Amino acid sequence: MTYDALIPVIRRLALEAGDKIMEIYEADDFDVKVKSDASPVTEADEAADALISAGLRTAFPDILLVTEEQAASHSEKGDTFLIVDPLDGTKEFINRRGDFTVNIALVENGVPTRGVVYAPARGRMFYTLADGQSVEETGALNKEQTGELTPISVSNPDNTALLVVASKSHRDQATDDYINKYQVQDSKSAGSSLKFCLVATGEADIYPRVGRTMEWDTAAGHAVLAGAGGDVVRFDDHSPLTYGKDGYANPFFIAYAPGVELKEA
Repeated sequence: MTYDALIPVIRRLALEAGDKIMEIYEADDFDVKVKSDASPVTEADEAADALISAGLRTAFPDILLVTEEQAASHSEKGDTFLIVDPLDGTKEFINRRGDFTVNIALVENGVPTRGVVYAPARGRMFYTLADGQSVEETGALNKEQTGELTPISVSNPDNTALLVVASKSHRDQATDDYINKYQVQDSKSAGSSLKFCLVATGEADIYPRVGRTMEWDTAAGHAVLAGAGGDVVRFDDHSPLTYGKDGYANPFFIAYAPGVELKEA
């Protein structure tokens, strides 16, 4: 598998999954179930997962696939793998708030190297090109033909007036306590992996996450941010956030533009 082969496939699958998700989102009602970890899952999660998984397995049958909705994949291990969250921000979806995303990423030797994040209700799509540069695609988002691409880059932050983005559904006192260590000009909330993309485009300087996440929640956004010049580090010691960990669970982390002077946890 080459990056040139990968990028058109994950772009198209993200758009197709987005269409399926929006079809269900715009219906009068949809089924919501509760998983064993008490998190919600909808028929949109399951439909998008089936579509993306089938597409990836057809295109890249020799590469390990890890996906949130297929529990058996969570015990698989490999140096190189594709990792999928077919609908990140299920609570945003259920509450019809729009900040949900389709996420597909490639991880190599612990690092998310390529990925796509698509927010179908927002009409925003971010991904890495084959050469690693991250872009935002605008226009019709046609499945067969790529539209206008704008290279994206992190901000050159002003540490006396930082722009912070934090979780909409998981904002808590610990997060606010950490944010209060900085000189903040503006703080906004956003759902799902869109927060990584807001840092990647320079719309925010830093996104601290003091709460539980899994690798499929973060890998695609991490790849997009890295391709825009940003970093993601562990909250506790500021070492790089790596992937392929046991159970695919993440520690707390900070996503940021490198010009931000990070504070200790």
